[in-house]
Amino acid sequence: MPVADTSQHISGVAERYASSLFELALEEGAVPAVTADLDRFQAMLDDSDDLKRLVLSPVFSAEEQVGAVQALATKAGFGNYVTNFLKVVAGNRRLFALPGMIKAFRVIAAQHRGEVSAEITSAHALTPAQEDELKAALKGVTGKDVAIVVTVDPSILGGLIVKVGSRQIDTSLRTKLSTLKLALKEVG
Repeated sequence: MPVADTSQHISGVAERYASSLFELALEEGAVPAVTADLDRFQAMLDDSDDLKRLVLSPVFSAEEQVGAVQALATKAGFGNYVTNFLKVVAGNRRLFALPGMIKAFRVIAAQHRGEVSAEITSAHALTPAQEDELKAALKGVTGKDVAIVVTVDPSILGGLIVKVGSRQIDTSLRTKLSTLKLALKEVG
């Protein structure tokens, strides 16, 4: 049970921080710039084990985390909103919730634009044509324009995992193989 409580707590924390950043960005007309910076930070996080360790590990002090994200933001050329946001999050010892904050920001921004946000996990990178086809298919299902965020995870082997709101469609080969394995165990 404590695991579920923790994830809800992180979700609440992520939602509050993301909402605050979005409201500020909206007031200043900076939503596109902030979104772009957050997307770039997420890409850096996906590509760097050292950055993941900094963000997720409790062994670094708040001062070390603030210094590191300040240096990273400066080097990456992030705008003031995202730089200050990262420093506040680090100073408050909430860097571990940053991936959730970025997801929450994307959802809030998509809703504001009248879009639905969808998280796609694919075994390999999608071509622009495949992304357009997927957006069209999801628009047919949801009735709204769909903003997609694609994560590449080779461990799913093939297929896609699509999350739209609380709904998830899992057509990954890994899941299909697991289901088949379980069915074979029950038969045997």
